[in-house]
Amino acid sequence: MVHGIHEAGIEDPAASSPDAAGLHNRIFEGVNRLIVVLSSVALVVAAVVLTYGVVTRYFLRWSTDWQDEMSVFLIVGAVFMSSAAVQARRGHVAIEAISAMLSARTNRWRLFFVDVATFVFCAFFAWKSALLLQEAIVEGYRSSSTWQPPLWIPYSLMTAGMTLLSIQVLLQVIGFIVRRGRAA
Repeated sequence: MVHGIHEAGIEDPAASSPDAAGLHNRIFEGVNRLIVVLSSVALVVAAVVLTYGVVTRYFLRWSTDWQDEMSVFLIVGAVFMSSAAVQARRGHVAIEAISAMLSARTNRWRLFFVDVATFVFCAFFAWKSALLLQEAIVEGYRSSSTWQPPLWIPYSLMTAGMTLLSIQVLLQVIGFIVRRGRAA
């Protein structure tokens, strides 16, 4: 990023003027930073748990029924929760060949339409995740393993992560619209 402009010719919303949208972006940026730290810790804990499971099974011949599921919960939580921070940096996998062929103006519009479609998908995913979470809480769903942790744990992380991702994409869409309004 150079002077508030990403490589794709997209203005960084955090570099905008200190209006309400800029404040929301800065607050969400802080939330994203915190979640990235927590997600990083979760990945390290998952690695430690998996290593513990391998060592205890191989050397001590102990059964560790809980370690696989716990590490999956940690990894799923880290992936879903950190997705908004990755989106804020536009760090998701993208096809760069198309953006290289387009003018900066056309590329901004392409990203706008991609963001709108992404928002619709992520908002739908967050809504369905929330319904799944509610069902897991009401029905008391548990995993089918011998450890049987409650399924509201991964479903809540999935719901929160997709909600945060939806908000992040919505902030990017609003930022584009606000910048277009200022330019007009």
